[in-house]
Amino acid sequence: MVMRAAAWHADRVQAGKGQAQPWWPEPPAVDAVEVRLRHEDNRRAWNEAAQRYRAGLDDAVEYLRAGGVHLHPLELEHLGDLGDWCELAVHLQCASGKDTLSLLNAGAGRVVGVDIAEGHIANARQASERLGAAASWYRCDLLDTPHELDGTADLVYTGRGALGWVHDLQGWAAVVGRLLRPGGLFHVLDDHAGAYLFDPAASELRPSGADYFANVTGSRGWTEQYVGDLGREKAEHAVKHERLWPPSAVFSALVGVGLVVEQFGEHPDEYWPAFPHLDPQLRRRLPMTYTITARKP
Repeated sequence: MVMRAAAWHADRVQAGKGQAQPWWPEPPAVDAVEVRLRHEDNRRAWNEAAQRYRAGLDDAVEYLRAGGVHLHPLELEHLGDLGDWCELAVHLQCASGKDTLSLLNAGAGRVVGVDIAEGHIANARQASERLGAAASWYRCDLLDTPHELDGTADLVYTGRGALGWVHDLQGWAAVVGRLLRPGGLFHVLDDHAGAYLFDPAASELRPSGADYFANVTGSRGWTEQYVGDLGREKAEHAVKHERLWPPSAVFSALVGVGLVVEQFGEHPDEYWPAFPHLDPQLRRRLPMTYTITARKP
């Protein structure tokens, strides 16, 4: 099974090298080995992205030093004043830590960030050292989040483009469940899979052909509005793998590890310009994001 999965993965990556299109369809991961291989590809890709984050590190530090809180209005609404209840927040898939450190400015006593990409963790450590922040950082696949953190988190926070890079949703939910202390809260705001039933490059609502229930894509390179080409041809970028998870799948995974969902919402609110050419009035008709708040009994 290991050899079959590894060989299949290598074939897909090799096929990706010759792809003229920016992305290609893939089947869901076949087993735990393929999950890990895809996560490892994503680690390499997110190390590329960390270069762009590093270029903005000085601005991020100054923003945070001035008390900036880089959280979405929906997140602020649902979480309230963290100073009232959150001693420790754990941020899964924390990237370079701007949002993690924002949780401190929002009132959390301490924060922990977990990310698979060493470039992102290096950025986060540098930022927190410059700020003198009460923050700790772990470089690992989120499925390997250290057990020393089990039962310690008042808040487990994630989202805004995070879950699409996870290829084992049940494994992810198990980590969330073990990190939370009894009474602890989980919160996610992320992309709604329904929006991706439409072509994000179109100026009208045009079907994309995406599979709402099991859409998986491989790709190389980054959009200009996000990371850009980093001075390299697209074919020289790392292969990465994304999966659209319907909100119902995330909801069920959290309930499956014993969490009690307290809030579930579908929203027209964006956190990035996913449909840059679409009329804003049309965008407001789409479920762009969803939120879930769940508590550990």
